Amino acid sequence: MLELSDLRTVPLFDGLRDDQLEELLAAGAEVPIVPGEVMWLEGDRADQWWVVVDGTLDLSRHVGREDVVVGRMDVPGRWAGGFRAWDEHGVYLATARGVTPGRLLRVPAERLHELANDWFPFAAHLVAGLYGTARSIEATARQRSGLVTLGTLAAGLAHEINNPAAAAARSAAELERACDGLLDALRQMASSGVTAAQFGQLDGLRRELEPPTTLPDPLETADREEELGEWLDRAGIPRPWELAASLVSAGADVAWVARAAAASPDDGLAASLGWVARTIDVSSLLAEVRESTRRVSELVAGIKSYSQMDRASHQQVDLREGLESTLLVMGPRLRPGVTVVRDWGSDVPLVDGMPGELNQVWTNLVDNAVDAMDGVGTLTVTTRRDGDAVLVEVGDTGSGMSPEVQQRAFEAFYTTKDVGRGTGLGLDIAHRIVVERHGGSVEIKSRPGDTRLRVRLPIHATGEASR
Repeated sequence: MLELSDLRTVPLFDGLRDDQLEELLAAGAEVPIVPGEVMWLEGDRADQWWVVVDGTLDLSRHVGREDVVVGRMDVPGRWAGGFRAWDEHGVYLATARGVTPGRLLRVPAERLHELANDWFPFAAHLVAGLYGTARSIEATARQRSGLVTLGTLAAGLAHEINNPAAAAARSAAELERACDGLLDALRQMASSGVTAAQFGQLDGLRRELEPPTTLPDPLETADREEELGEWLDRAGIPRPWELAASLVSAGADVAWVARAAAASPDDGLAASLGWVARTIDVSSLLAEVRESTRRVSELVAGIKSYSQMDRASHQQVDLREGLESTLLVMGPRLRPGVTVVRDWGSDVPLVDGMPGELNQVWTNLVDNAVDAMDGVGTLTVTTRRDGDAVLVEVGDTGSGMSPEVQQRAFEAFYTTKDVGRGTGLGLDIAHRIVVERHGGSVEIKSRPGDTRLRVRLPIHATGEASR
């Protein structure tokens, strides 16, 4: 059975009085850590708060078809769950499994909410806001899981997706440490006797900080960090260089820190600056996760639009949307030497058609254009209304097609590409999709440095496309 002396050894509870620890013990229960035993499951209701007293847990997430270890709780005071204390929809973000024997303190989320509001109203308010952190991490994991199934659709996008996904994973891994540091700083501030008025002043100073909008000069940043670090060192602040880096990244200078010192208790400057630095770190990490997941979401939306996997085979088609999704999927083929010029007409109507098949046409035309330029040149994609039809034009600045090639371009199995190159779709298939399936036409205009394939699609379906 856990006792007061057990909790006194846990850094997480530094600053709590004996009567507060007794309340916590009364509200919670001791749970043994058994190696190999699952303590809680990813996706279940996070209605319990778990704190490591001793022992080790592994945290794993289900990604694709396998379970991946994403973290470890092996330090007394590491905690997880309890999100339902502030959000009724909170769930565990990972599965916890025992590694080495030990003990956990388990406290119901509802009781945790009551205790936090009684003891640390400011901290409780901040924790409630930080629940968005968990939401961002969950969104990142869900996006990554979805991308696993889409990998076979566009393998070339793996590199495009890897960069933001890796950034989000790194940021998510740092968020736990940043949140622990933030709570620790709040406890230190409370212990130093910070008043509500002083906290308000410090929060106002924090809000004044504005990170630079342009890429800072590395030498100037280093000089500012050195200057601020020396000031903090003279003031007796522990780990001054660590604090200086976080503060300078948010735009703080010596004058700002001096104002923060005036607003802090006599022996509370270190705690105050630690709190500001941790809030800066959390905000920065959340921004990184948000931007990374936005980029991943954008890529997924493009793949979804390209595949038309959730749409009827025949529908009203926005050709510009299909062309954009094709350019997105073909992104790895278009860089770094290809410049893409889009010229979307303002009065282009929807057309009757089969978007999945038309996207195959656009893929073939774009791929041919990139090959014709040998990966270097300008790709121009144009749409405009042409009477009762819409004209789509894909142009390139390659070497052009000879008259003989133009005459045979729509023949089955005819190609000018080496074995292993190309999409596997010849212009004969593109021709059949446009002409036979949509009642349109395809023509070639070519000279060295200016080749254009023009696809004309009727606005209203005719022939086979109308059935």
